[in-house]
Amino acid sequence: MFTKRINTMWVLGIALAFVVSLGASSASADLINFDLGTGNAAISGFPGPYEHVVVNLADATHATITFTSLTNSGNIYLMGGQGAVAVNVNAASWTLGTITGSNAGTGFTPGPWSDAGAGNEDGFGSFNQTIDSFDGYTHSSDKIIFDITNTSGTWASASNVLIGNSGNFTAAAHVFVTSSPANASNGAIATGFATNGPVSTPEASSTLLLSLALIGVAIVAKKMAVARV
Repeated sequence: MFTKRINTMWVLGIALAFVVSLGASSASADLINFDLGTGNAAISGFPGPYEHVVVNLADATHATITFTSLTNSGNIYLMGGQGAVAVNVNAASWTLGTITGSNAGTGFTPGPWSDAGAGNEDGFGSFNQTIDSFDGYTHSSDKIIFDITNTSGTWASASNVLIGNSGNFTAAAHVFVTSSPANASNGAIATGFATNGPVSTPEASSTLLLSLALIGVAIVAKKMAVARV
């Protein structure tokens, strides 16, 4: 009976440690990265991915989002014009901070950028936060950075900052395809929109694992109670 109780306690300890470590892992996940690899009909003939997106959660209410142009098959995919970048924010209300950007190419005057509110990214539906860039190709950017402050609640992790729109897309960009290295005098080969493709709910797997762990703890605890009788 003593040995059985020791084994039961060991299993209980392992289960509890798993629950604690899962919670700690979720809390420390303050950075996520993904690519915009799905283009609409206008640019689908050019291989993606087109843009790289980083969501950095500084604290429970402040996040920095960075879009960076990618180069593929001799072309670089710049961002600009109406709906230069877009995200679907997981909050009832928020404020948009300073927008900055750059273009390492030749002859460009990137920006200025402005808060365009909610808007449509062609082929991928409406996003609740879009950013416009002045004019078109010659004012395009290879990097756009902005801050978002949640004024209606908190985010548990970086993966909670964005949420899928009606098409289950979380981010998109208005893309100018041009030869690399970028040169304003070359012009754009094509213009279209890109997104990250339909995304799954980021916390679903973690929630399932946590639920299973808690069920396991309850079963072990019940067995321990029976063993004592």
